[in-house]
Amino acid sequence: MARKPARQADPVLTKPPAPQREVRRAQIDLEFENQSLLGALFGQFDANLVQVENRLGVFISARGNAIHIEGPEDSVARARDVLNEMYDRLAMGQDLDQGAIESLIAMSNEPTLDGIMDGKPEGPPIMIRTRRKTIVPRSAMQATYMRSLVRDDIIFALGPAGTGKTYLAVAQAVSQLINGSVQRLILSRPAVEAGEKLGFLPGDMKDKVDPYLRPLYDALYDCMPPEQVERRLASGEIEIAPIAFMRGRTLADAFVILDEAQNTTREQMKMFLTRFGQNSRMVIAGDPRQVDIPGGDGMSGLADAVGKLEGVDGFGTIRFTAADVVRHPIVGRIVEAYEGPAA
Repeated sequence: MARKPARQADPVLTKPPAPQREVRRAQIDLEFENQSLLGALFGQFDANLVQVENRLGVFISARGNAIHIEGPEDSVARARDVLNEMYDRLAMGQDLDQGAIESLIAMSNEPTLDGIMDGKPEGPPIMIRTRRKTIVPRSAMQATYMRSLVRDDIIFALGPAGTGKTYLAVAQAVSQLINGSVQRLILSRPAVEAGEKLGFLPGDMKDKVDPYLRPLYDALYDCMPPEQVERRLASGEIEIAPIAFMRGRTLADAFVILDEAQNTTREQMKMFLTRFGQNSRMVIAGDPRQVDIPGGDGMSGLADAVGKLEGVDGFGTIRFTAADVVRHPIVGRIVEAYEGPAA
C-alpha cells in the first residue's frame, strides 16, 4: 500500500520590513551680537555647547561670535531654539546653569515652546520678578503653574520633589508682597517627622519647629536679601509657622502657602482651607506619594481635599510628574525609578 505523501506545512507569511524613515540632515549658522555674553553662553571649555550637543545629538562648532550646528533636521532646529533662548536669558541678566540649560532642552520638545519661553504674542512673558532674581518656567507644567498662581484663588500643586511646587509659590508670594498686592506672606507646614524619630529638641517653640520649616526659609532667602527677610519676619509681614498655629485665624490680604500638605489630616486641611480671607491667595503643595502620617494615604487631608474641591470655581489643580523635575537631571531619573515613568 502506497504511503500518502506527508502534508507540507503552510508557508509562513512574513511582513516585508517597514521602510526606514529617512533622517533628513540639516545645518544652521547663528550669530550673536553681544560678544561679552559669549563666555557665559558657551560655558567654561565650551561645556554648555557640549551639553546641548550630547542631549540633542548634534555637532556644534563655535568661531568668534558665530555658531555652526549640524545634525538631524529636527534636532538642529531644537538646538537653534535652545541656544537662542540661552542667549536671550543672558541678555536679560538671568542666570544660566546646567539645570537651566537642561530645562530649555526639555522644553524645546514641547509643541508650545514659543508660548513657554516668550509668553503669548498678545501678553507679557511668563516670569516672576523678585528682588534677587527673575524666575522663568523650566517646564511646560511650570508655565501652567505660574499662570495659575496669578489667576486662581486656591491652587493645589501636586507632584514629586524638585518640580518647583513650593519654590515658585514662594517666589510669587514675595513678588506680590514687594509690589503691595498682599500685606502678609504666611508660610506653613505640618511638623511631621519624615520616617525617623528626632527625639527631644532643645530651645523655645521657634527653635523646636524651625527644623521642619527650613525648606521654606531656604526658598525665601533665595528670593529676598537676608536683611529684608529678617526685617519682615520681625515686623510680622512674613510669618513662618506650623499648621497648628493657624487655628482660629482669618488670613486676609495675605499670600498663604502650605507645604508638605500630604502630611495633614483631613481635619487639619479643612481647618486650614477655611482660614481663607478677603484679597488672599492660597497654595497647597505636596506629594501624594510621600505620606508620613499614621494611617498612610487614606488619612491624608491633601488627597481628600483634591477629591472634594477639584473643578470647583476658584480652585486650580496642577499635577507635576518626574518629567518636570528641575533639579539635577539625575533627580528626575531617581523619581522615575521609584515611582514609575511619567504618564
